[in-house]
Amino acid sequence: MGKDFVINLQLFADNPPAGTPKRIWELKQAAQPNTLDMYIYGDVKGDYFDWWEWERVESETSANHFRNELAKYPDAKQINIYINSYGGSVFEGTAIYSQLRRHPAEKVVYIDGFACSVASVIAMAGDRVIMPKNTMMMIHDAMNVAVGNARQLRKAADDLDVIMEGNRQAYLEKSNGKMEEGKLIELLEAETWLTAQQCIEYGFADELLEKEADLTEAKQMLQQMNKTLEQQLNYNKAIVAQFRELGKKPVQKVLPKDPEPPKQNKPKNLMAALFR
Repeated sequence: MGKDFVINLQLFADNPPAGTPKRIWELKQAAQPNTLDMYIYGDVKGDYFDWWEWERVESETSANHFRNELAKYPDAKQINIYINSYGGSVFEGTAIYSQLRRHPAEKVVYIDGFACSVASVIAMAGDRVIMPKNTMMMIHDAMNVAVGNARQLRKAADDLDVIMEGNRQAYLEKSNGKMEEGKLIELLEAETWLTAQQCIEYGFADELLEKEADLTEAKQMLQQMNKTLEQQLNYNKAIVAQFRELGKKPVQKVLPKDPEPPKQNKPKNLMAALFR
């Protein structure tokens, strides 16, 4: 049951319900010379195993894929990064942030809707972060799913603490002194939504646009995210309910049956059988 449960969750993650907005992850040459346009619209996730094809697939939103794509443009002088994402894998997102920080090109980040979770970390790689006044960021502590004994679970918690130390540095470096670490920890622990104006005040953004962004796709994405989360929760509840029902059923002992008497073949001639 446990193995099937893990496989079903993976299938659910790799094959989202119908109606989920198509992920847009693209890095392409812009109209200006030596300028790249990078779009992060949707989830950030690493490579995964395709259970249907029984093969490992390189995710288009993985740090490995981004590195390979970025290497195709060695002469890039500016990278425009457009973000409308509710986040995803902290490992992939943090690696993408580091790659952007190391790149010598000027990075200009445009928040087109939401920059949530690790997508906000990626945004911190921008030399300039531009936000229309109706866009938002959401920051929170990293989360993970852990299974194991007490020692392994304690290690998982310690690993998350180390990961958050690194992530906090991304926000602190971008804020350039406008944000104290104690206040940042408070905001992260509270899973805080930040307006564009607040991002300017905290140093997470550099320019506020009066013109509002078209949030149609952003709202649809957030609604679908909530719907998908609800479906996952219902799925988990159904699994838990099945386990509880199994625990309630009494164990019935199977008693050996009395041996049945050997079957006798009925004679075809009933009258003849009377005289035997």
